[in-house]
Amino acid sequence: MIGPAQLSGGPIGDLLASVGIPFAAFLGSVIAFLVVFVIVYYGGKAVLNPILTREMGRRGLDKHAKQPIRKLTAAVILFVAIAAAFGAAGFTSFLQSLATIAAAGTLAIGFALQDVIKNFVAGIFIYTDGPFRIGDWIEWDDQSGVVEDISLRVTRVRTFDNELLTVPNSNLTDGVIKNPVEGDMLRRTFVFGIGYDDDIEEATDIIIDKATAHDGVMDEPGPSVRVTSLDDSSVGLQARIWIENPSRADFVRIKSDFVQETKEALEAAGIDIPYPQRMLHGDLSVGEPALEN
Repeated sequence: MIGPAQLSGGPIGDLLASVGIPFAAFLGSVIAFLVVFVIVYYGGKAVLNPILTREMGRRGLDKHAKQPIRKLTAAVILFVAIAAAFGAAGFTSFLQSLATIAAAGTLAIGFALQDVIKNFVAGIFIYTDGPFRIGDWIEWDDQSGVVEDISLRVTRVRTFDNELLTVPNSNLTDGVIKNPVEGDMLRRTFVFGIGYDDDIEEATDIIIDKATAHDGVMDEPGPSVRVTSLDDSSVGLQARIWIENPSRADFVRIKSDFVQETKEALEAAGIDIPYPQRMLHGDLSVGEPALEN
């Protein structure tokens, strides 16, 4: 324990003692603690907050992402202010004891909360690197959906079947994340199979015409068609189209309209869209049923 007799009070204590104030050393330490705490805490906020705001704005973080970072920064400033105030007040032995206890506690907590800390650090990387934002459509592993919420431990994603997934942040930073709508445009492909006896050039022209006529398909870069496979029963023509400012709803609708309209146009032109067929060979014989005794 630290008593008034163990404190020097510093210059403030000496000043108080010179005018005959009792417990001058103790009062001097208390005043030094309060003064240093106020200066470091509010001074740190005044210096760091504008820098933090500028950096978050430069990285394009949204309001939801900024709030946890501000709280974390405020906690760090508070810790530094308390430590500096204790040092200025002359509580050095207390600081040493506190540091020892804090080190032991941190080690124990670190072992017990490895996964929590891992997800916390991953959440910071998500905020700073910005691989996705709230409202983005993302794909990872075998899952996909729209990001509804990002915290420092988990990310909540709404699947396209309206299921809510609570995903640990480390799952999203340890693997590959696909963000199809991050860019200004998105390319989609679809393979149309035509018969071997059909005209490839005619089918290509029909596919290009239907893609060009669709309002949702970009003119630059324009649609293209390539022969990509020679299957057992069909020739594969891969159509490539570009969608501007995509969202999943637009992508699904545009692709569905394009495929349906192209299929109808190919059929109207007499171009076959074959499907796999199998020929079974063998003999079939019918015998007399066995008579029961």
